[in-house]
Amino acid sequence: MPHSSSRIAVIGGGPAGLAAAEVLAAAGMGVDLFDAMPSLGRKFLMAGRGGLNLTHSEPLAPFLSRYGDRQAEVAPLVRAFPPDALREWAAGLGIETFVGSSGRVFPREMKAAPLLRAWVHRLREHGVVTHARHRWTGWDEAGRLRFDTPGGETTHEARPAILALGGGSWARLGSDGAWMPLLAGRGVAVEPLKPSNCGFEIAWSDFFRDKFAGEPVKNVVASCVDVDDTPLRRRGEFVVGRHGVEGSLIYALSAALRRRLEREGRAILTLDLLPDRPAERVLADVSHPRGARSLSSHLQSRVGIAGVKAALLREALSRDAMLDAGQLARAIKALPLALTATRPMDEAISTAGGVRFDALDDNFMLKPLPGVFCAGEMLDWEAPTGGYLLTACIASGRATALGALRWLAKRD
Repeated sequence: MPHSSSRIAVIGGGPAGLAAAEVLAAAGMGVDLFDAMPSLGRKFLMAGRGGLNLTHSEPLAPFLSRYGDRQAEVAPLVRAFPPDALREWAAGLGIETFVGSSGRVFPREMKAAPLLRAWVHRLREHGVVTHARHRWTGWDEAGRLRFDTPGGETTHEARPAILALGGGSWARLGSDGAWMPLLAGRGVAVEPLKPSNCGFEIAWSDFFRDKFAGEPVKNVVASCVDVDDTPLRRRGEFVVGRHGVEGSLIYALSAALRRRLEREGRAILTLDLLPDRPAERVLADVSHPRGARSLSSHLQSRVGIAGVKAALLREALSRDAMLDAGQLARAIKALPLALTATRPMDEAISTAGGVRFDALDDNFMLKPLPGVFCAGEMLDWEAPTGGYLLTACIASGRATALGALRWLAKRD
């Protein structure tokens, strides 16, 4: 049975969709919130499993720079709902936050579930009606929204409708990118989805892979060169995977590394294994006579390199190069790792690509589809982990809801 309603539909129960529903309900609008999964915020909960990183405490100018090529488009959204406002909003839900040693902002309990429960409770108090297990499949001939449900297909008549369907990573949690052909078929300009905040493949030797997969590589500086020749450097740690490298330090450089792979078929990630020790000191230390000690003992005692860091050197250098103090010292300060591919998109934390910003009007409405708006990660932007993704998703959902309200006001 078709369900007809003049209520506003929000499709997608992630942070962008929840934020849009909250703004609409606060404005007195009736809201129906649809999600394909059995419950709301599945990816949000998974992202917070190790500690929900809500936002970042750094000044706004460097914060906005994290959006890279899309800074001009994303910055107005974040300025309208900046990190401090996000923390105040969380406090209004009863969620106290704190700034960690890295500048990242977390809930005091470090968990996503309490925040999500409070958020959904507020929405229901404001009259938002949720519809779980409703997978959006496009429009019928009359322009009604179509949904697959456990009870069969149903339709819903709504103008406006806000799409907040996520990107193409973690399909098992609902973000499968299935909306791409539905919008492209209606004339909406989209960019292909690509992995972002992702791992990269390296052709490890069998010995290295079997012995060191899962090992963290701590306190290093990683660098690469973007396709526009911009040098990039980040300090932190990463994890050796069976197929290559992953972790926060790698994710911070993933956009540039992906672009280099797309253009050249390979990318070089360079590691400084001893970022606090000058190159001259490293050369002097490795050149020191080692006597009867093994090279492994010498490296550990003179420069503090052992375990996975020593194994990385052996993986990249020949035996002769390892025995040459000059080559060894240079590798310790600038060890090149050849990346051959990104890991599959479904393993990525987020995606780049999606609905192009020039497909939207000033209210975030799709130009070919009057009354249909887009928000969140399904738009063509990306950002590193560290709170930047979640901040922009929530800010985008709020901005899109305000755009829908402006559109409705002009029609009345």
